[in-house]
Amino acid sequence: MTDQDQVGVNPIVLQRADPHVLRHGGQYYFTGSHPDYDRIVLRRAARLEDLQAADEVTIWTRHADGPQSQLIWAPEIHRVDGSWYVYYAAAPVAHGTVDAPSENETFNHRVFVLENTADDPFAGEWVERGQLDTGWESFALDATTFTLGGEQYLVWAQQDLAVRGHSNLYIARMEKPWMLATPAVELTRPEHDWETRGFWVNEGPSVLVRDGRVFLTYSGAATGIDYAMGLLTADADADLLDPASWTKSPTPVFVSDPSVGQYGPGHNSFTTTPEGDTVLVYHARTYTEIVGDPLRDPNRHARAQILPFDADGNPVWGTPVPDTRPTPTSTEVLPPSGEF
Repeated sequence: MTDQDQVGVNPIVLQRADPHVLRHGGQYYFTGSHPDYDRIVLRRAARLEDLQAADEVTIWTRHADGPQSQLIWAPEIHRVDGSWYVYYAAAPVAHGTVDAPSENETFNHRVFVLENTADDPFAGEWVERGQLDTGWESFALDATTFTLGGEQYLVWAQQDLAVRGHSNLYIARMEKPWMLATPAVELTRPEHDWETRGFWVNEGPSVLVRDGRVFLTYSGAATGIDYAMGLLTADADADLLDPASWTKSPTPVFVSDPSVGQYGPGHNSFTTTPEGDTVLVYHARTYTEIVGDPLRDPNRHARAQILPFDADGNPVWGTPVPDTRPTPTSTEVLPPSGEF
């Protein structure tokens, strides 16, 4: 990557993993996993590089008990038919209490949906639409949505106990933003060496529709240095609910780059510049040695860079760009304001 591939200052937001950016009405709306995993936050700015300094508003907090009481993960904000929706994953407390879960806590996430019908998502009321029924009960997370040909689709990660691994990717057409219209169809499961390092994982899907094709990115492996992004591709006029419509790359398309100090890039989203260029948004760390539980390490930072395309319309993924903003070390904690 060259300097012109930078989008302002990187990281765009510190200590926010699983970043999701939506450009709407000349503003960038940003959300991501809060390192305390207890809330859903939202901020906005006219420029990506201004998101770090933007006020962050908590639009929802975990429940005191029940299925939405811990490990609030990977929220995404979407605009569908004039309303705002946030898709996120949450889990119940398996042992201990909300404030002090035991070390034996289990990950038993499900997908949930919030709705806000106001023009301004900071002013309106966020209403819980509850759990999104994917067709069966098991570990489920990382839901994303897109609209194509007048139809809304959901893509998400979920565990099938009959399949080796932690999560596969599924797709379904939607009846409404919080309800599926069709059964889930498996698109990919962990099968290649790069997807099964540490954990057998396909997760964090994101969809880009461009020039008659659908690019579906996802992340695989454990969330350290091996974490990387994979790719499925389909024609935009194909039956997206037919697995045969999709072609899977056997190798990852975006990986760690020690030469620029970026490790574990993944769980991406897509947005655009004001001029219409595609922007790849993702998180990564700047070190490989994690002190303590990797889940509690806060320093996966949100980053963004221009995603160019070749003459045939294929993404030129390149490699993560270097940081141009100071970042905390593995032992540093940001002040409450988030300024650094």
